[in-house]
Amino acid sequence: MRIEFLILLSAILFYACNTSKKSDLTQQPTLADYQLGEKWVWKYKGVTTEGEVRSEGIDTRTIVNSDKGFGMIIGKDTIPLTEIVKPDETGTPKYDWPLQVGKKWRYENNWTSQDGTTGSQRQNAEVLSYQEEKVEAGTFMAYTIKYTGKTTNSRGYNADEEEVWLYAPAVKNFIKLTQSQGDFLYVEELIEYSRPE
Repeated sequence: MRIEFLILLSAILFYACNTSKKSDLTQQPTLADYQLGEKWVWKYKGVTTEGEVRSEGIDTRTIVNSDKGFGMIIGKDTIPLTEIVKPDETGTPKYDWPLQVGKKWRYENNWTSQDGTTGSQRQNAEVLSYQEEKVEAGTFMAYTIKYTGKTTNSRGYNADEEEVWLYAPAVKNFIKLTQSQGDFLYVEELIEYSRPE
């Protein structure tokens, strides 16, 4: 009886230790993690060091059903969820899954804006912590990911930048972004998150 009890106790302790170690290891969300009607709302504001407001507003994303299956409305576009959850195989992703404290990687992004301007970001990323973070939408366990590097574009713009993203697994998205780029400071914060019951 005593040996069986010790074996059971050992199994419970082994399970508890394994689960606690995995608590700060997060895999990329899958299609099954999203729900029709799920909604995120952020407020954002971008200000120069002289106090000039260059951008301010609300950004809303919602999971909808489209002709291609579930999609996420971002601005005027509906992006299929299959695209959002597709693994990034570039070798320089925004999020290097699985996320874990202490992980480091290189992020690179090339883009073209609506007016034809091309640009690129080259950043070093590091997961600094996993802890409770409070934003207007509530308190969430979140990873703090710091990106440092440069942004350049075809119009001659060249600036050092630092970005701090708070990514919350419970909402499958970032809950706060603070970006410093040259003389410009941009902050975006989650103010509402909801999913149908």
